[in-house]
Amino acid sequence: MKHLKLTTGILAIVFIALTITSCKENKKDQDKDDDHVTEMKHDDKKMTHDNSDGHHDDDNADETTDVRDIKMNTQKSSSTTLIVDAYIQIKNSLVADNKEDAAKGATALLAAFSTFDMTTLKGKAHTDYMEIYESAKEQAEHIVKSPIDHQREHFETLSTDINDLVTLLGTEKTLYQDYCPMKKVSWLSETKDIKNPYYGSKMLTCGSVKKQIN
Repeated sequence: MKHLKLTTGILAIVFIALTITSCKENKKDQDKDDDHVTEMKHDDKKMTHDNSDGHHDDDNADETTDVRDIKMNTQKSSSTTLIVDAYIQIKNSLVADNKEDAAKGATALLAAFSTFDMTTLKGKAHTDYMEIYESAKEQAEHIVKSPIDHQREHFETLSTDINDLVTLLGTEKTLYQDYCPMKKVSWLSETKDIKNPYYGSKMLTCGSVKKQIN
């Protein structure tokens, strides 16, 4: 009887061990399958994305998530007015789903940056400005030649750039920093009314005012 109990106990232990091993193997196989599906979906997304404007999904991916360390300038300044005006033109064009006018706004933005007097900036302020300028210039150049869906993608980074520019140098305008919960990105507006440039007529009033500038 004791021998029978011992044998039964050993068989039970072996059965449990085999069951645990089998579960682990199944989990590994499932994880591999899930990873494979994820990779396929990622590859499919890349294949269907039109990069004809020179825009790539992974280009500068890390750069867009960086937060610049810029001290708030509370002075009212007219030095940024032309740049802000051109940015607002792009924003309003995207709100209106107008690709051509957005491109015109981006051209105006490039012109505004070209006339900005950098000689007034010294030290870290000059370094910060150049970083903002290089990024904003790149986004504007893409907006000039892109379809509207890509214009909106580049507008996300451009909004960060112009917000940082206003933080760095100040503005004479009253602006509102709005937030889109769907895309989890912000933009600047000249009015309190929410008009979402990332979705246009599809979700025009999606968003909220986060803060007022001036």
